[in-house]
Amino acid sequence: MEHHNLKLKDFLVSQEEFSLKPHSKIDGLLQTHPIPIQNLDAYYASDDYISHSKQAQSAIDNIYYLVRNYNLKLKFKLLQKHISGEKILDFGCGTGDFVKYLHQKNLDSYGYEPNPQAYEIAQQKVPNQIFSTLEFLEQHRFDVITLWHVLEHIPDLFQKIDLIQNSLQPKGKLFIAVPNYESFDAQYYGEYWAAYDVPRHLWHFNQKAMKLVFNQFGMIIENTYPMYFDAYYVSLLSEKYSGSSARILKALTIGSISNLKAIQNGQFSSLIYQIRREN
Repeated sequence: MEHHNLKLKDFLVSQEEFSLKPHSKIDGLLQTHPIPIQNLDAYYASDDYISHSKQAQSAIDNIYYLVRNYNLKLKFKLLQKHISGEKILDFGCGTGDFVKYLHQKNLDSYGYEPNPQAYEIAQQKVPNQIFSTLEFLEQHRFDVITLWHVLEHIPDLFQKIDLIQNSLQPKGKLFIAVPNYESFDAQYYGEYWAAYDVPRHLWHFNQKAMKLVFNQFGMIIENTYPMYFDAYYVSLLSEKYSGSSARILKALTIGSISNLKAIQNGQFSSLIYQIRREN
């Protein structure tokens, strides 16, 4: 599929049309075009934008919360192999659930969240552990930094990766989850694939792009892990956007096919990348 020939619609907020543009220097990296840089915040202004919201608004939101709570345990289990008493930052922590989860496990955990609405909610959950400005990052070093479906939202991507890398201790680890546009569900749904989520998602990655981007900063991808549930949740939203009537059954079918194919070829709907700072 020629991804940059897709015309993508903002189904969530504006109903405007966008397209994908290949990055001029990094093979496999796609960029949303045009980027509404002046009023990007307006595209998050929806009660349906669940990761910045306090409560569920619909049946799909309830599924999101169930999956999210399960994923909190999975993420912690993944990090457990790499942490003991270390300092952890959840960059783009949304409403603070992962920071709170780590805090309850007696870990030295912090969150950074620039969105005012999400920041307020996070602050209430974990007082004094959440920050909305980057000065905090510039003054501290962390052993582990996580970005759960955040990297794709960052306008000044390369400057932020540089900042994040400089905020890591030598040999520190990044754990980054991003959608994978080479998954079966992405190929199947095409312009309706919910994980394109334009224009909130400014960048779109495949595994090659992730490797090239982080190698530029002297960082090494050590491992990748699947996010099985994303295939089902994204398929469910994609079915909604395409106007399907047999929404749940179809989403379960496509999500299952996507995961089964990915077990063979590694192209899961979303992947977690474990990345090490070299020095």
